[in-house]
Amino acid sequence: MASTRFHLAQVNIARMRAPLDDPLMEGFRSQLERINAVADRSPGFVWRLQTPDGDATAIRTFEDDRILFNMSVWEALEALHQYVYEGPHLGPLRDRREWFLPFEGPMLALWWIPAGHVPTVEEAKEKLEELGRIGPTAAAFTFRRPFPSPEPGGSSP
Repeated sequence: MASTRFHLAQVNIARMRAPLDDPLMEGFRSQLERINAVADRSPGFVWRLQTPDGDATAIRTFEDDRILFNMSVWEALEALHQYVYEGPHLGPLRDRREWFLPFEGPMLALWWIPAGHVPTVEEAKEKLEELGRIGPTAAAFTFRRPFPSPEPGGSSP
């Protein structure tokens, strides 16, 4: 992909049906390493939040310790969309109701960041809150209501 001045940040959260080490969560847990490796190799992938264990499942950002927090950065909306909806990630996405409870409020937020910027957990939480408060805007949006990159001639949804 061409070098750009802006990248796309994404955060998604999910409330687990049971603690991560519960047998109910095995189907999810057993796929994490493979799905994260697919992301790491995907065209347009830049960065993802992770601990030394290689994923973000130990990172708790909300009082509810069953909420998983995932964040990554991509070169373009199209690259993230392709990873989420057109590859091996699609299977676990379709099966998510087996492991995760319905969630009130936004579970995903997307926003443009300067290339090289690593978004913080607080920044991502603010984007989720903003999206829930005022809906999709150029500051925080969704796949269904995307906004183009601020790049001159930036990619359009």
